[in-house]
Order: sequence, then structure tokens, then C-alpha cells
Amino acid sequence: MLSLAIDESSYTSKELSWLAFNERVLQEAYDESNPLLERIRFLGIFASNLDEFYQVRFANLKHKLLIIRGQESQPAKQIRSQLAVIQQRTETLNKQFNEIYSRLMLRLAKHKIFLINETQLSPYHQNWLKTYFKQEIKPYIFPIILNEDIDLLTSLSAHNSNLIIELKKNKKIQTLAILPIPSDPIPRFIVLPKERYKRHQGIVLLDNVLRFCLEDIFDTEIFNYDEISAYSIKMTRDAEYDLITEVEYSLLELMSSSLKQRVTAQPVRFLYEKSMPKALLKMLKRRLNISSLDSVEAGGRYLSFKHLLQFPDLGNKELVNAPLSVIAHPQLKHTPTILEAISKKDILLYYPYHSFDTICELLRQASFDPKVTAIKINLYRVAKKSRVIEALMNAANNGKQVTVIIELQARFDEEANINWAKRLTDNNIKVVFSSPGFKIHSKLFLITRRENEQLVDYAHIGTGNFHESTARIYTDFALLTKNSKISEEVKRVFRFIEMPFSPTKFSHLLVSPINVRNRLSALINREIKHAQAGKKSGIILKINNLVDQEIVDLLYTASQAGVKIRMILRGMCSLRAGVSGLSENIQIISIIDRFLEHPRVYYFENDGDPDVYISSADWMTRNLDRRIEVGAPLLDIDAKQCVIDILNLQLSDNIKARIIDAEEKNKYVRNDQPPCRSQLAIHDYLLNQSNKKIKE
Repeated sequence: MLSLAIDESSYTSKELSWLAFNERVLQEAYDESNPLLERIRFLGIFASNLDEFYQVRFANLKHKLLIIRGQESQPAKQIRSQLAVIQQRTETLNKQFNEIYSRLMLRLAKHKIFLINETQLSPYHQNWLKTYFKQEIKPYIFPIILNEDIDLLTSLSAHNSNLIIELKKNKKIQTLAILPIPSDPIPRFIVLPKERYKRHQGIVLLDNVLRFCLEDIFDTEIFNYDEISAYSIKMTRDAEYDLITEVEYSLLELMSSSLKQRVTAQPVRFLYEKSMPKALLKMLKRRLNISSLDSVEAGGRYLSFKHLLQFPDLGNKELVNAPLSVIAHPQLKHTPTILEAISKKDILLYYPYHSFDTICELLRQASFDPKVTAIKINLYRVAKKSRVIEALMNAANNGKQVTVIIELQARFDEEANINWAKRLTDNNIKVVFSSPGFKIHSKLFLITRRENEQLVDYAHIGTGNFHESTARIYTDFALLTKNSKISEEVKRVFRFIEMPFSPTKFSHLLVSPINVRNRLSALINREIKHAQAGKKSGIILKINNLVDQEIVDLLYTASQAGVKIRMILRGMCSLRAGVSGLSENIQIISIIDRFLEHPRVYYFENDGDPDVYISSADWMTRNLDRRIEVGAPLLDIDAKQCVIDILNLQLSDNIKARIIDAEEKNKYVRNDQPPCRSQLAIHDYLLNQSNKKIKE
């Protein structure tokens, strides 16, 4: 029994918890131990995160409010109150952002790097930019001339910032136009050539290049004006959307239709340049259907700070992190093929310390191995130029049976995945989709090979996507195994995906939505019984989000039974740690550093014989009940110990770890233990492990 009653005050709002996570990202921009350009890029991460927050989290609250019939009901009042708190919190964070942004621009100047606007260009750079604009930028400029027949909500890009242009004649507005800033085909930051005898380096924003070249875009012979003005605007749309469910629609058509809905989705946030005339702002709000529920914020000339992620490094090594060496996995050193190495012993990879090239090479080798008969894989997100996809198509060309389960509902990757699905189908690959509204988030593949007149399966279970780019900046585990206890059940997962109504049981794998909730509850309850019996007990969790209330309540119960629970949690957390009588045995840290912490790992002490799982599933209701997620026990003793050692290094972090308690003030972990920056310590640990194996 819980000794402290659980009520709403026992949980942290997941939206406010998410904003606390983004504050930790902002802390990295403040951290002077980080190189200057890395600090600037953390500002870009913060801004990109905030965009997504409004697209998803803020939009979801708005949805809830709109469907509540009684706007003065208690639930409606609670949501309005929460929206007000969110607005206040984001205003505070944005003030901090602006402060550190200004500070970092001054730091750049000390390094002779200047971010300048169009009024600060020298005559030499003016001439250079005019030529650059005509050759490199102008072909991508497509103004939208506004009149009452233009649907501004449809026409205004939410993907990037825009300029709204006023063309006046004798002080009267003649024409209004929207000028989308084409920052996909063109760098947002343009490095100007150095002038002779000058040491400083100038960088100009694409936005300011367009302002400088407005008269080249709006020819006075076409547009009759004597005055031209430009103001920045940026709209964030609601990224939630409803699937049309007509039976006659194929899933591809459903998704294509839903993406069109997103293009015309209502705004949830509108940013505008504060110098904009009030009449122009009023017109924009009217034509965009901006309501009192939406966030409207005044800003400066530059509104899309997510592009700070693209800030050029200019070849100055002292301004960026020194690269860490990629560690060669010792089991792959002396074997001709990766499958042969797996057949000898399970292989555990940990990106980006180990290279994702191992996976690409494994699939490449399998694609033409005469003994390989089939490959099955499920894809959630892949790189734009995917070697994984190329290997699968080559396997099909070599006569292998290739089945790809592709998730069309991966948020923000839907369009790319639709195109991949069509390309795979065109290459004679069997493509399987999930049901609408039911995502497949597991990270699996299965390679079937004929060995000694028998079919043998090699399985991959991971915590991250098959994505070459993110594998260089996300930390993730990947297990490669020939163990039939695992591979046979991976085969059953693929069968379940293709035939979801067939009865399926799993003895080893944790598979949502089939057994994960019950298995996790059983594992936690086992630790409770051990603690009550005086046996060894404990739980270590490394996850991205913890917001499922049933699981949170069970963890509260475990804490009160004496189970020591330690968590490494990146993002949202509804559980309030360290509350007397409720959660005093729970400690939570969050690590924000040069790599994005992404793995999901569950450790249960089990009276000294620990069970350790890696998984694709966070502890959110959607992941446990409404997605296909897969977790695998680490049966190989060396792989298990490696994960335990890595968890302990992260729990020892006293440089980049923050304390996540009931107040969520994001205080750094500071103690009298030897300094430990876990991401660097893990690199050293894996390098030492590799060297030891080589010597043996």
C-alpha cells in the first residue's frame, strides 16, 4: 500500500517536463566548457525542439480544449491554465535564449567572425552578393502575390521562415507579397569571401541577402512602387492530423491525403518581426485564422533559429568538438564476414562509438551471399541516401526474398517513407504497412541463411533507427545474435506484423502491445517482493520518456517497498522523484552532451542475478499499448556486463548530468567523486575493452 495518497500533485505535467528538458539543452549553450560553435548549435537544437513542441504537445492541448463542450467546465479551465503556464515558461526560456545568443555573437566577434546584415556590407561584398544572388539564389525565389483570392493559410510555408513584402507608391500600399526563404537548397548562412588585407570573416544570413536584393526580385517595371519594406514572419502548424478511413482508400492514399491535411493545418504559433506595422499584423492574423488559443510572439529580424544547427565551422578546429575515434569492435577484427562473427558470439554495438557501417556492411554482404535466402526488416526512419535501402534492393536483384515493413506514420518522415515504399515496390520487394493509427516502432531485421542443409536465422534488435546520419550523433545499442531463443521470436514478431490477429506468444522478447505492460509490471513486482523479503533488489532505467501513469504508480509502490530505483532519463518525466513518503528511493538524472542519449535499457537486480533488456520502447502509454515495440534480454554474459558498465558510468556522471527532482530545476550533479563526463568515459571504456580483446 502507498503511504502517501496519489493525486494530481503526484505527477508532473508532461508538457512542462518537456520544456524542462529543453531548458537542459539551453544550458549546454551557456556551458563555457563547450566549444563556441557547439554552443551555437545547441541554440539551434533548442529552437528546433521548441518548434516541434508547438507542433505536437501544444497542439494536442489545443485539440483537447476545442473538443470540450463546456468551455467553462473544470477540465477546460485546467487546460487554459496549463496553456498560460506554458506560455509564461516559453517566454522565460526565449529571454534566456536571446541573452545567450547575443553573448555568443560577441564571442564570435572576438574570433574575427561577424554575422552581418545587408546594411553592413562593404562595396566589395555588395558586388559579390549581387552576382551570387543571380547565380545561386534567384532560381529558387518564388514570391506569392497576395490578393483576397489567395488562401494565405495554404500558401504560407510553415517549413521555413518567410518575408512579407510591402510595395508602396506615394505612401500607399500597392502590393503585398510573401517571400518564402528557400533554405533547403541554399545554405542559410553564406560565408563571404575574405577581402584582401582584412583578417575578419563575414557571414550573412540568407534572409538578409533577400532583403539586400529585393529590387532584383520585384522589378519596378513590373511592380509600380517607390518604397519597399520587408518583415519576417514564421508560422508553426499543428502537426497532428486525422487519417481518412474510407475503406476503398489504400494506405498510401490515406497517408498522402493526411499529409495534404497537414499542409493546410491550423497554426498554433505565429512569430512576427516586432517592427511590423500594426495594420499589417492585424491583416495577417485575420487571414491565418489566428485565435486566442494560439501563441503569438514578437521577435527580431531572424525568427528561424533552428538553422543555427547549420552554422559553418569555417575550418577552425578550436571552435568545435574534437572528433572521437570510431572504435573497431574486437569480434569483427579477424573474421572474413560479419555473419561468421555473429555465429561465434553475440555482438553488441553501441553507436556512435562503434560505427553504423557495420550494419550497412552486414546487409551488403547478405545481399549477395549465395547462402542467404531471405531478409526481413522494419524501417521507421532512414537516411536520405540510404545504404540500407540500396542493400535491400540488391538482395532482391540477387533473388533473395526481401520483405520490408515500412512505417508510413513516422511523424515528419511520412512523405519520405511513402516514396521509399514506392521505390521498394518497384524493385520487386514485398512491402508491408502497419494499420492506420498503429505504428511499428521496433528496430528489427532477420537474415535467413542455409547452413548444413538447414535454415538458420540471424537477428538484429536495436534501440535506434537504421539511419546512417543519426547513428553518428545518437547513442544507441544494437544486438546481433544467432541465438535461436531470440531469432525464433523475432521471426514471430514479423509474422505478427503481417498477420496481427494471429495468436502469438513470446517467452523472451518484450513485445508491445502483446506482453510488455504485463511483463514490466511482473518484473517490478518481483523487485518489490525481493525488497520485502530482504533480498537484493533494484531497478535501473535508461529511457527517453516516462509518462505512463500506471507504470509511474507501480514505481512509487516499489520505492515505498524499499526498492532503490535509479533512472537516466532524457526527456519527459511525470514521476516526481525524491518526495518523502512517495518516492524517496527514486533518483533521476538527465545527461545532455555532445551526443543525443537515445537508448532504452531496463535493468532489474533479481537478487543478484540481474536481467537486462534493450528496447525500442519508452515508458509512455502509446509505446506500451498502441505501437509494435520490441525489447530483448541480453543473454550473452559479456554483452550484459558491457551494458551494466555503461549504465554505471552514466550514473557516475558529475559533469553533464542534471538532477531531475520534483521541482525540475535542472541542477547539475556535483559531488566529491572523481570527475566523470560519461560520454567521454564510455569512449575510453570501449576503447580499452577493444584493446584488451586484441591483446588476448
